[in-house]
Amino acid sequence: MNPAAEALRQQLKPDRGWLERLGDEFEQPYMQTLADFLAREEQAGKTLFPARQHCFNALNSTPFDKVSVVILGQDPYHGPGQAHGLCFSVRPGVRTPPSLVNIFKEIQAELGIDPPDHGCLQPWADQGVLLLNAVLTVVQGQAGAHQGQGWEHFTDRVIEHINAEREGVVFLLWGSYAQKKGRIIDRNRHLVLQGPHPSPLSAHRGFFGCGHFRQTNDWLVEKGRPPIDWGLPNQEELIARYKKGR
Repeated sequence: MNPAAEALRQQLKPDRGWLERLGDEFEQPYMQTLADFLAREEQAGKTLFPARQHCFNALNSTPFDKVSVVILGQDPYHGPGQAHGLCFSVRPGVRTPPSLVNIFKEIQAELGIDPPDHGCLQPWADQGVLLLNAVLTVVQGQAGAHQGQGWEHFTDRVIEHINAEREGVVFLLWGSYAQKKGRIIDRNRHLVLQGPHPSPLSAHRGFFGCGHFRQTNDWLVEKGRPPIDWGLPNQEELIARYKKGR
């Protein structure tokens, strides 16, 4: 394994069940090429989001055997201070992006939960919602800059392991990109809910009114598993919670 790939592999926490399934990926040519590419980007002075230590935040936040729901995104946000390794999520104190505003609107319409005063979805990840982008890094100010460099293959492997080794997971696939990536999912074993992307450009075409959050919880309860609390603490409580390491 080359040094860049080893450095990247070390960002996966060893106690979450992902390293034992994905560790060999870092020895594959595509992953070594990707790791070298990321190293060159950094050496060229480019700012990558999220920072290296946060690129696997989705996997490190949600252990493999705790995954109940998978939400698939495309790339990280490319503005300063936004991306922290969870799709659709931003750090506390950062303005909530438009797609996430629409997600909160749909949750309010379905479940009567008021939108929070922030856009940090870490509490969802802690409950078993894998917030996975297809591409795990981006260059500041350049949306899609790291597409086609190998991340898509790695995140396909993530989905393949969940599909094959877990039962009754809910996959929320919003927009054509996520739906194409979800083609490998066995719909006889998992619940796949598809709809338009929550972007302001498409939310009115069927994301609003999709009922996905209620359907997700109904499915989980039917399977004897706890529903997701789609509500979020306010920003002050959230910050205090994670300062305490919760």
